[in-house]
Amino acid sequence: MVKKLLFLSLFAARLLALPSLGQAQQPTPVKVVEIKFGKPEPADFEARNFVADSAASAVVLYDFGNTRFRLNGTSFQLESERITRIKILKKAGYDVATVEVPLYHKDLSEEKITGLKGFTYNEVGGKIEKVKLETGQAFTEERTKNVKVRKFTLPNVREGAVIEYTYTVTSDFLFNFQDWTFQREIPTRWSEFRATIPEYFDYKLLMRGYQPLALQAQEQVQTQYNLHTEGGMTDRGQHVSSENETISARATSYHWAMQNVPALREEPFMTTPSDYVARINFELAGENIPGRGYQNVAGNWEKINADLLASDEFGSQLDRAGFLSEAIKPLVAQYSDPAERAAAVRELIVKNVKYDGTNRYSASGPLKKSYELHRGTAADVNLLLIAALRQAGLAAQPVLLSTRAHGRVDANFPQLQQFNYVVGLLPLGGDQELLLDATEPLLPCGALPTRCLNQTGRLVAKGTEGRWVSLAPRHALSHYQQVTLAVDEQGNLTGQVHEEYSGYAGAAAREKLQQLGEKKYVTELAGRHASWELPSYKFNQVSQVDKPLTLNYELRRAASAPGAARELYLNPLAMFGESGNPFQHAQRLYPVDFGTTLQEVIMVTLTLPAGYTAELPKPAVVEMPDKGGRYIFTAATTSPGTVQLVSRLSLNKPIYGAEEYASLREFYRLALAKQAEALVVKKNE
Repeated sequence: MVKKLLFLSLFAARLLALPSLGQAQQPTPVKVVEIKFGKPEPADFEARNFVADSAASAVVLYDFGNTRFRLNGTSFQLESERITRIKILKKAGYDVATVEVPLYHKDLSEEKITGLKGFTYNEVGGKIEKVKLETGQAFTEERTKNVKVRKFTLPNVREGAVIEYTYTVTSDFLFNFQDWTFQREIPTRWSEFRATIPEYFDYKLLMRGYQPLALQAQEQVQTQYNLHTEGGMTDRGQHVSSENETISARATSYHWAMQNVPALREEPFMTTPSDYVARINFELAGENIPGRGYQNVAGNWEKINADLLASDEFGSQLDRAGFLSEAIKPLVAQYSDPAERAAAVRELIVKNVKYDGTNRYSASGPLKKSYELHRGTAADVNLLLIAALRQAGLAAQPVLLSTRAHGRVDANFPQLQQFNYVVGLLPLGGDQELLLDATEPLLPCGALPTRCLNQTGRLVAKGTEGRWVSLAPRHALSHYQQVTLAVDEQGNLTGQVHEEYSGYAGAAAREKLQQLGEKKYVTELAGRHASWELPSYKFNQVSQVDKPLTLNYELRRAASAPGAARELYLNPLAMFGESGNPFQHAQRLYPVDFGTTLQEVIMVTLTLPAGYTAELPKPAVVEMPDKGGRYIFTAATTSPGTVQLVSRLSLNKPIYGAEEYASLREFYRLALAKQAEALVVKKNE
């Protein structure tokens, strides 16, 4: 049976504007890099070879992996070999000399690491000094319930050192075919992966990331496996000797490589780096063992849905909120509208159970216990919320999702481990649905925490296989500032400022206010600007999370030089706007993920000193393609001696693709340039 591997490339979907796109699908021929372990090249120590990587703390010179199958008795195993060589450029790169190898284990079986060897090379007095890794100093750390990590550190590391190591991992867990990552937080000169998969196993394959392949090839080959059967007694008491047999099978050999892969750079408005790193993921979809026929072993959404509903840690918990009946009865009587009743039930849970910061999709224990302890994980809190909504007569359902830090969910891989969070969904009639979370008291009902704004979630419901649910937020991040100022002949400014923080801006401001307190909050606000004084201030609607948080304060700013001036140059919008463009790099391969839409409005009314007039900047309108965003600037004289400047910036999409980055960056540049334009105030002749 010829292997059928599903290739799903993200390149075509997300990088249409990049000239390297074609290379990702049809790479040009390249020379395969080969090294001899234990014998570094002289070029590895020449400083001039790393000029292009001068900003990096280390460089991966060579990273090679090879996974193949072997027979252990009559059972197949995975055997994965790795050879890695790295150049240390700076002290900040010393951390890469500590290597972690994850090893899966379950029941009495565990993955094993063998053939571990390593060396550190330093150039000393014109000669290469070689220090061997003492493998006895490697140690194992329990990371999770089913994963141990084998850790070792290459010795004698210093600036300019070259380190290399090799090992092989043997695994009985055929579903745990190790992914291969081409990209790291440091640049990689050459990364190569080979895999040979016999006809008995069917794997789905997903290529992720935004880097082009330098090499991509596959061919059909014949492989040999040594089959060993143990001797024993038959049912008739006859002795059968042990046997060794060589079997031949067809296999598919795969070969991938990437060359000169840049470091994965953290940029503003990214989710977890694992969403963007160049790598290959594998999933065992089926087995075709002789004598058994083809067996589909891949998960599917229907089975996941059914298993979750039957689970004691998930579905079985949702109808066990009878202990809340007395607390919920008054809410049912008071609120007939489903949305209002849901908000009241959510408030009950918010006040009684505090989120402990742990993200899970399944309960850690009985929901009644979490309620009595007044503390629980995200699953404890939100499964309790769903159960309480049902107790209140509302048909709430759970929705699985993955937080932004956990990574995006791939609909083509039905795997429960993709998720780490659960929220509630309440149908409101028609096409209206309300997403509910009770972990964040500072958010209004219907607003998911920022960590949950990760595109899509999976509804879990009886009688269906579930479905995908959009996590697009109903609330924007909105900041409104109304400023009334007066300037005198010296350039001293005095006035009043009214600020409103709505939606996600309101939640962020309330959280900061909660952490700092009012005095420190205002002190920090004043500290962002030289010579600002805030003699008085007042916060309003602090606890009313469904309304904007407001801050009113008095503002004074002393002139930079004493004495009356014939001309004053003021930048009032720049005082209250963004301090700089968040998008500094000329290019970006990854989407810009704000999570939510954004609105920022600054309205400044300025009273001029008697006998002065103002030269107003020209109005401007900046628009992004496809109505993705809009910036409007206006300047007008509203009455004699008074001018008004208005800046309105709107971003209408939570996520902008990489192909939109140039437009977004230019949009911000033009908007900030307009805010920075000086208002020239002149004394009348």
